Amino acid sequence: MSQGERDLQVKYKTKRRADAFYNNQMIDYLNDEMQQFVKEQSFIFISTSDKHGNCDSSFKAGEPGFLQIIDDKHLIYPEYRGNGVMASLGNIVENPHIGLLLLDFFNDQIGLHINGAAKLIDNTKMAQLHPEIIDDRAERWVLITVDEAYIHCSKHIPALTDQKNLRDWGTDDVKKKGGDYFKVKQSKK
Repeated sequence: MSQGERDLQVKYKTKRRADAFYNNQMIDYLNDEMQQFVKEQSFIFISTSDKHGNCDSSFKAGEPGFLQIIDDKHLIYPEYRGNGVMASLGNIVENPHIGLLLLDFFNDQIGLHINGAAKLIDNTKMAQLHPEIIDDRAERWVLITVDEAYIHCSKHIPALTDQKNLRDWGTDDVKKKGGDYFKVKQSKK
């Protein structure tokens, strides 16, 4: 928790509720229920920032289980081939702080926040450290050490319909990747 959180809790008189949340919902590891939840997810939202605090948010996805548990303090996810920008990875190199948000829109409408420190692991090192974890599409891995884990309550998570994923994983076909959906090329000044 930050000093800014605490200052606002005092200002808006929510300190008692916040303390109850910290005491009853926040832990510094992934318990068995959280680990099971993580294993079932097929996507995560991540947030990082560079050494100056400039933020980046990103979306990572894979088959359920792509985000893997090492132990109650560590989890890892593969980095697949992307657009080559590497904004999140560049931030991690400068500033290891990372936030993960896992949301279940389909079954229980619940979420899990995981905050911690991240570091990059190349495939060679990954094969040495964890030969049991294999993903041929991974170009590298991100290892997270858990500092905080807590619920994102269900009251504001909408129920969505699960539809078959028709995407082509790993494609370089511009049209299949979305093309210039937002017409950036045409709007450059």
